[in-house]
Amino acid sequence: MSEPTSVRGSIARWGLNGFAAFGLLYLFLPIIWIVVFSFNQPRGKFNFVWQEATLDNWRDPLKDEGLTDALVESLRIAAISTVIATILGSLIAIGLVRYRFKGNVFLDFLLILPLTTPEVVIGSSLRAQFLDLEVFGRQIEFGVWTLVISHVMFQISFVALTVRARLRGFNWSLEDAAQDLGASPLRTFWTVTFPLILPGILAAALLSFALSIDDFIISVFNNGSVNTFPLFVNASFKNSFSPQINVLATILLVVSVALMMSGALASRLRRNPK
Repeated sequence: MSEPTSVRGSIARWGLNGFAAFGLLYLFLPIIWIVVFSFNQPRGKFNFVWQEATLDNWRDPLKDEGLTDALVESLRIAAISTVIATILGSLIAIGLVRYRFKGNVFLDFLLILPLTTPEVVIGSSLRAQFLDLEVFGRQIEFGVWTLVISHVMFQISFVALTVRARLRGFNWSLEDAAQDLGASPLRTFWTVTFPLILPGILAAALLSFALSIDDFIISVFNNGSVNTFPLFVNASFKNSFSPQINVLATILLVVSVALMMSGALASRLRRNPK
């Protein structure tokens, strides 16, 4: 009786591993395609069909000026919006965890709402709102700042939820101990609270930065004449798709993975100094 059971267990294990391998391949295949085709030498305007291997694309990653300008614009917008969203989202998270008050559950619902709302609804709603608003008697001009405001709106939820998860196990008696020893509330925050929740804040900032660079749907409604990296890549399918798109995408991928690994390593070293 044990032998058939062992055989069935082995089959189940192999089947589970096979499904897991298929799932991972499905997830990573587009990424592998991007990296591989960054070394392709296309014979036309579109880098869709493998022709021959080359390193020429990597000798000048910034060859395409329009693509480079779009990437710089995306990085600038992501940097500004991430700083604003990280500050506001972290303060919201601290307030929700530190204090309990009426309406706390409703605020939790409001934080989750932007994450569950379709981006096309958010993008179109923001565009309609910007069209209706006037500043000093002048209609708002679509551009960098409408994109920053739009990105901050959905970034705040990610930051607040990420930082709040970090604060769940925070020992608030440490603040009371610091103030009993004579520290002011502001000094207590900067010397006790902030260093302990900093890993969560950095993780939230990196996540929101990546989401800002990656955003397409909300940006296409509120960009005006500003061309971001996702918008440029989308427009490239109509005219030409250069290998530099794959090169810069691969660079962004490598930088993202490096930041993620360095953050995980720093957290591990902090827990185990030896």
